[in-house]
Amino acid sequence: MSPVPMTHRLWAEFPGTFWLVFGGCGSAVLAAKVVSDGTINMGIGFVGVALAFGLTVVTGAYAVGHISGGHFNPARSLGVAWYAGGDALSQVWVFILASPVGAAIASISYVFLTGDEDDAPAEAEARVGAEG
Repeated sequence: MSPVPMTHRLWAEFPGTFWLVFGGCGSAVLAAKVVSDGTINMGIGFVGVALAFGLTVVTGAYAVGHISGGHFNPARSLGVAWYAGGDALSQVWVFILASPVGAAIASISYVFLTGDEDDAPAEAEARVGAEG
């Protein structure tokens, strides 16, 4: 089996991390929304968020794990490279670069698609200040 080219690894890690952040973190954000009367609507709940993260990791690993190893996390990439040493340490920059880029684009895509520009924390803070 021939080694996978570095460009293929880079382009595999990027969508893998995008999928993890968009599906996992997106579900966590959607799980609990503060409703206008101050109550909390749990949406998919804790189990739904856990399942969303688990399913995004599994689908990402099945989709691109054979190409890049399915790291999707710079800390995991660095730990594995540190343990393996040698060539792995010289190649870890690809995984450290691709993961934050994929995560940032997933975050921007989430805000663009949902129109949620993080107004809820400011509203909640104003409500607490008015009540307290």
